[in-house]
Amino acid sequence: MDLDVRERTAVVTGGSSGIGLACVTRLLAEGANVVTCARDRERLDAAIAPLDAQYPAQLSWQTADVRTGQEVDDLINAGVKKFGAIDMIVNNAGQSLSSNFDSTTDADWMSEFQLKFFGVINVLRAARPWLTQSEVASVVNINAVLARQPNANLIATSATRAGLLNLSKSLSVDFSDDNIRVNSVCVGVIDTGQMRRRYRAAESELSFDQWYEQLSLNLGTNIPRLGRPEEVAAAVAFLLSPLSGYTTGAVLDVAGGIGRYV
Repeated sequence: MDLDVRERTAVVTGGSSGIGLACVTRLLAEGANVVTCARDRERLDAAIAPLDAQYPAQLSWQTADVRTGQEVDDLINAGVKKFGAIDMIVNNAGQSLSSNFDSTTDADWMSEFQLKFFGVINVLRAARPWLTQSEVASVVNINAVLARQPNANLIATSATRAGLLNLSKSLSVDFSDDNIRVNSVCVGVIDTGQMRRRYRAAESELSFDQWYEQLSLNLGTNIPRLGRPEEVAAAVAFLLSPLSGYTTGAVLDVAGGIGRYV
């Protein structure tokens, strides 16, 4: 299926691993130009260099912390300098904080708020002037089922993800006058480096597959396996594309049926 994004330019934050890297890879394969970033230069270079060898004219990347406005401005400016436009945004940079109310410090609360909100706000502020010039402008915010089905052991992450879902809906209305679509993809348990780190931190005697199978049973996943980043990227690419041109303000779960809300 041709998604009609060839020679369009997408910005993907958090592109050095997991869902972000899968989105970068999928969009490049579809013929799009991609601007991406991550905080760790070594990890970013290691992840993107093989793609740059395959798609040398389609990539722009540099380190950037999405919580820092100037670094985001520099990222967007570099992308525009190389490609001349910004048509699509994937706000992916994020993390989960394992903590309950008693163990969550003020600094933890602020860190989650800064990342979940300003990691999106800074990117959209910098890119919006260019999005308004595109006839296919679209934004996808990567979120989680936690936004609507919170976990008390991820209390700060659950709360801020709920706020991001609300913000995304508001943006879909606010940006409609500029013909910019805004949608959300809410993920469940995806096989990323973050999930592998949670497994190591658990110091379980089970193998990773056994540990995840038990986690899957506890969570009530209908498809008892980890989701793959490539499965999320496929949904993101479709929502970004003109093929979903009549879709905005929507939420698509890629979560194996873990969501029990209506």
